[in-house]
Amino acid sequence: MKPAITRLHVVDALRGFAIVSIMLLHNIEHFDFYFKPETLPLWIKAVDKVIWDSLFFLFGGKAYEIFALLFGLTFFIQSNNQQKKGKDFRGRFAWRLFLLLLFGIVNSAFYEGDVLSVYALIGYFLIPFAKMNNKAVLIIALVLMLQPYEWVVFFSALQNPDAVVGDPKSWAYFGRAWEYIPGKSILNTWWGNLTNGKAAVFIWTWEEGRVFQTLSLFLLGMLSGRKGLFKQTEKSRKFWLIALIVSAIVFIPLFMLKSNTVPGIESMVVRRPLGIIVQTWSNFSFMLVLVSGFTLLFWSKALNKALNVFSPLGRMSLSNYMIQSLVGSFIYYGFGLGLYKYTGATYSLIIGIVLAVLQGMFSAWWFKKHHHGPLEWLWHKATWIELRKK
Repeated sequence: MKPAITRLHVVDALRGFAIVSIMLLHNIEHFDFYFKPETLPLWIKAVDKVIWDSLFFLFGGKAYEIFALLFGLTFFIQSNNQQKKGKDFRGRFAWRLFLLLLFGIVNSAFYEGDVLSVYALIGYFLIPFAKMNNKAVLIIALVLMLQPYEWVVFFSALQNPDAVVGDPKSWAYFGRAWEYIPGKSILNTWWGNLTNGKAAVFIWTWEEGRVFQTLSLFLLGMLSGRKGLFKQTEKSRKFWLIALIVSAIVFIPLFMLKSNTVPGIESMVVRRPLGIIVQTWSNFSFMLVLVSGFTLLFWSKALNKALNVFSPLGRMSLSNYMIQSLVGSFIYYGFGLGLYKYTGATYSLIIGIVLAVLQGMFSAWWFKKHHHGPLEWLWHKATWIELRKK
C-alpha cells in the first residue's frame, strides 16, 4: 500500500498551520521575553496593540490545542498500525515519549516555553487509555476538560470569599528571566532557561489548567482517529460542519463571559478558578472552529492547493518547532541580536512571517529528497531501535 494514498494530508496541513500560528505568536512575545520598546512612534504602538490582540484572539491557547489534538491522533495511528501487525505499541510509545522529552530539554535551553517536554510527560497518562472503549474515553476527556481541580478550588473559595489571593507563583519565576535573557552569555541563558525557566513553565502549566486540558485533547485526538474523522468521507464532512456551527455559536457567549472576567463576582479568590474554567472552554470552542473550518476548506477543490502549502511544514513539525526556538532566541535574546529592545508586535510579526515563509520553502525543498524531516528521521530511528542480543 502506497504511503501517498494512506497519508492524511489534511492532518499534515493542519499541523503546519499550527506551527505557523505558533511561530507568529512566539515572535510577538519575543520568545517568552515580554518587552515593549518605549521609543517607537505612537502610531506603531497603536498598530502593535491591534496586532497583539488580534493574534492572541486567533491563536492564543488555540494553536497548542491543535497540536495536542493531533498528538493524540498520531498516537492512535501508530498504535493502530502496530495492532494490525499483531504488536502492542504502548511500550514503544513510552520509549518514544522519553525521546521526545530529551528533544524538549534541548529545545528548552533556547526557549523556556517549550511544549515538547510538557507533552512528553503528560503523554504517559495517555497510555492507560489505549485499550479503553470509546464511550469511557469520551466521558473522561469531557470531565478533564471541565477542569475538575479548578471546580474544587472554586467551591472551596466560596467558603471564604474574602481570602487574600496573591499573584500566581509562576510570575516570580518568569520575572527572574531578566537576570539572564538580556545578558550576552549563551551559557547563562541556557542554564537559566533549563532551571528557572522550566520551573516557571511547569508551574504556569498547572496554574492555567493546561495539564487536564492537554490530556483531554490527547484523548479526543485519539478518538478522532478511531472514528476516522480526518478521512475525507461524507460522514466526516457532516461531523466537521456540525462541529463548526455548534462551536462557533458556543464560543460567542463564552468569549463575552471571558472578556468580562465573570461579571458579578468581586472576590478574586473565586474569580480566578472560574476564569480558568471559562477560558478553557472558550479556547476549546474556538480551536474547534479553526480545526473544522480548516478541514472543510482543505477538502474543497477551490482551496485545497492553497492550504496544502502548510503540509511540508507539518510533516516536519518537530524540526520546524525546534529550529524556530534556536533562530528566534538568537534574534531576540541578549546573546544574539537582542532585538527584543527594538521590535514591538508589528516588526516582530514581519520577522515571524519571513521566518515562516523560509521554513516553508526549506521544508518543501527537503521533502523533494527525503521522506522524513531531519529530527523526525532521528526520532523515528531511535524509536524503533532494537537491542542486539549476544
